[in-house]
Amino acid sequence: MKQIVIILILIVAGLVFFFIPKEEKIQRAVVAVGLKAPDFELPELDAGGKSSSMIWRFSELKGKVVFINFWASWCDECKKEKPAIQMLYEKMQGRPFQMLTIVYRDAPEKAMAYMRENGYTMPVLFDGDMKIARNYGVRGVPETYIIDREGIVREKIIGRRQWDSPEAIELIEKWLK
Repeated sequence: MKQIVIILILIVAGLVFFFIPKEEKIQRAVVAVGLKAPDFELPELDAGGKSSSMIWRFSELKGKVVFINFWASWCDECKKEKPAIQMLYEKMQGRPFQMLTIVYRDAPEKAMAYMRENGYTMPVLFDGDMKIARNYGVRGVPETYIIDREGIVREKIIGRRQWDSPEAIELIEKWLK
């Protein structure tokens, strides 16, 4: 009798394990400073917050320093940081530099309304299934990654930074050389 109970418990446990949806299984971040950033494809949002036909592919940015900023319109620290990010974006025009901002746990229409209201022009991408955020290990916002020309993650900055300061510009310039 004990053997039958044990066998039934093992069968039930096995069935539960195999039928748990993949999304609920623990996913570890695949991005770390010093490692190659994973490729991804994300749509850019249009002014109304809808996915546009513009698809950004990380693999197509090789040879550029890539600045990836995860943010949300409900995040006060993100709002404080955004003017300096816009200034950096404008300052780096014409350089081998690409800024991408990725909406994190926010409604795309709200994010784009915020961008429009404030005159911000950098690309805003939408990670609807949060796969990219999970791969990067994002736990909160703002969170920024700087990836060198070879696709290696060189910096991970958690929290707000004054991106138009001499120190921040120097950090970007270091990876542009």
